[in-house]
Amino acid sequence: MSSLSTAQLILNASYQLTIYVSFIILFSGIFGHIANIFVFTRLKIFRGNPSAFYLIAESIADILELMIPFTSRIAISGFNNDLTQRSLVWCKLRPLVLQSITLVSLSIVCFSSIDQYLTTSYYPFLKQISTIKLAKILITISTIFWTLHGTSVLFIFQIQSTYGCNIYNQNFSKYVTYGYYVIFTGVLPITISTFFSVLAYRNVRRIVRRQMILRRRKLDQQLTAMILVRVGSFAIMTIPYLLQRIYALSAITNDSSVISQAIVQFIGNIALSLFYFNYAGSFYLFLISSTRFRRQVKHVFINKCWKVCCKKRLRQNQVGTLTQYSASEYDLQSI
Repeated sequence: MSSLSTAQLILNASYQLTIYVSFIILFSGIFGHIANIFVFTRLKIFRGNPSAFYLIAESIADILELMIPFTSRIAISGFNNDLTQRSLVWCKLRPLVLQSITLVSLSIVCFSSIDQYLTTSYYPFLKQISTIKLAKILITISTIFWTLHGTSVLFIFQIQSTYGCNIYNQNFSKYVTYGYYVIFTGVLPITISTFFSVLAYRNVRRIVRRQMILRRRKLDQQLTAMILVRVGSFAIMTIPYLLQRIYALSAITNDSSVISQAIVQFIGNIALSLFYFNYAGSFYLFLISSTRFRRQVKHVFINKCWKVCCKKRLRQNQVGTLTQYSASEYDLQSI
């Protein structure tokens, strides 16, 4: 078997993997985030809680991440339909949207871990810092800041015959490699979120020895466990993609063989799928990590939504029955 045939087999496997896995991530992620928003907004215990507000905001950002940049990635990697190579507007706009939403979502992950540390702190002055007002301010500032940060790509990305839509400025390419990927999407959010999640976990372990309302104690323990699992998954899923992107942007591929390039692309698609699981799997991680959250989901979707739907249908049937009865009675009287 020639090297071209082997490379083609690897690329075909890569395309098939991308299509199936990506659609699973897309639909399961959108459903999971809608479920997150529904649960956190419907239950009174989460209303007014800053950590729950951060989780709602993260779900909204992740839905945008899946619906805009990720669907474009499916078209590129799965169907070989790259609009960025044909449209200069989309070539510049896609990186702007991708960087902005990604960094906003990662910022919210950091904010939620910091807030959970403040909420579970022993010191009252630290607890007072954690408020819904502060959460709204931080999310607004991070959205504006990262959007302005991303506008630089509008002037950098170009379409050329060499590599198509790409960065041809060497200095900015180094910044994207080591600044954006290494620091902003890798080292910085992983370090901050992991550090404060561990501190929050330590605080929660000491909560048992404090005199606190049982309901509040269980809520703090639940949210801390959920955020800790979320941060752990984020670190595990991000590191492979981070290493792959650094290699892809810094390695010289001109002298590589066809098989090597196909293998790099295959590994890149796997790493990318793992990375996008960060934006799709939070609901399922919460279900796995928290028995209380499973009960809350069951309560919202079965005890609330299903019963409300059944009551509405019952009322409609009763109204329909009364209408038919009134009509038949009128017909009898007219006879």
